Amino acid sequence: MYRYRSVVHICVFVFIVLIAFNDTYNPFVMNEAETFSDTVIKMDDSLYQEIKSKRSKFSKPAENAYIDKVWKKTPGLNGVRVNVNKSYEQMKESGKFEKTLLVYEQIPPKVTLDELPAAPIYRGNPKKKMVSFLINVSWGTEYIPEILTVLKKHNVNATFFIEGKWAQENSDYVKMIDEQGHVIGNHAYNHPDMANLSKSATAEQLKRTNEILTAITGKRPKWFAPPSGSFNDQVVKTADMLNMETILWTVDTIDWKNPTVSVMMNRVMNDIHPGATILMHPTPAIAKGLDNLIKNIKDRGYRIGTIPTLLSAKR
Repeated sequence: MYRYRSVVHICVFVFIVLIAFNDTYNPFVMNEAETFSDTVIKMDDSLYQEIKSKRSKFSKPAENAYIDKVWKKTPGLNGVRVNVNKSYEQMKESGKFEKTLLVYEQIPPKVTLDELPAAPIYRGNPKKKMVSFLINVSWGTEYIPEILTVLKKHNVNATFFIEGKWAQENSDYVKMIDEQGHVIGNHAYNHPDMANLSKSATAEQLKRTNEILTAITGKRPKWFAPPSGSFNDQVVKTADMLNMETILWTVDTIDWKNPTVSVMMNRVMNDIHPGATILMHPTPAIAKGLDNLIKNIKDRGYRIGTIPTLLSAKR
């Protein structure tokens, strides 16, 4: 009998020691966010149970990044699930279920864009109702201030792909673009036909431009837009070797042909879609029409974000 009691005492002692050194669980201390009485109330609360029973209806699975046959490297999309406790806190005052008060948390995909092999990127996830402006800059300097003013007015950030040579000659504009929160990408050094360059010449175009842009902004570009959209597999792999993604587009303003504002607007609005990348340059059509273009895009229910924002898995 004495031996049995000793064994019991030892077991209890060991149990207490284990609990004392376990930071994640202690049955003698209630969770700061939720007391035992709160839990009991929720378990007996019909509203809480209703939220719990309906959560699967409003949940969506995460989607992995993938290589599309046509659109190549395509970002994934976070899944969403209902946070029952936080949703309950939102609804308990009214005492009734309201789907607009549901609180969600996002679940990341298992396969991300960074894990995919080298390939060009044309668009964001086709289920993400966001678009991105790609503004390629190697000329049209006089239109930059007006474009920046319109973007600032609408609180829109774009991605400016800047030629290295232009950046050298217009460092003040590069700084201005960067300071206003826009993303700056690489547009090669002197606008060559990248598909006809050797591997070493391709690398030199990218490295030289990166050095210039980094010296001006203090930030090393991650995104590369080949001039005139000319590229081949070697160009994409060389960019990947330099830890850069090759970016192309799905909607073209063709603004370099000097269209009227209405023609430019129609081209964009007729082709716009979730995940769209909209190519433009500092031209008269963009300077004059950007204000209305942004309004029209937002009226369609789209958000406008930079390339990093568009390509993130975040909903």
